[in-house]
Amino acid sequence: MANHRKKAGWRRPVKEENVQIGERCRKAREAAGYTQEKLAEAIGRGPQFVSDMERGKCGMSLSTFRSLCSVLSVSADYLLFGWTGGGSLPLSIDERISRLSESERVIVKQQLNLILRAFSLNSDNE
Repeated sequence: MANHRKKAGWRRPVKEENVQIGERCRKAREAAGYTQEKLAEAIGRGPQFVSDMERGKCGMSLSTFRSLCSVLSVSADYLLFGWTGGGSLPLSIDERISRLSESERVIVKQQLNLILRAFSLNSDNE
């Protein structure tokens, strides 16, 4: 039976794909308005895991990956490959609005109504 003990000071090499996935996770986390601590809580992991994962120091299980996609409202394609389907960071407007406070949602609704009225006025004038 082979001895699988790690030597003191030995570190597993960082995988480039983990670095890339971690960077996209960080961007998605920031766009979604989460701190590392809040994201860790939402996916049932510790803050140190989120920090290590974002720096590419570790990979993650499939269940953690699925949780990240769900919580951050991003596709697996985005986290794995950076594919966004032609758009920017895939975070829907509905998802962004749902994370606002009630008073912030009122402001967004007021602003949206003004924008829609402006479009209606422009279409009437053409």
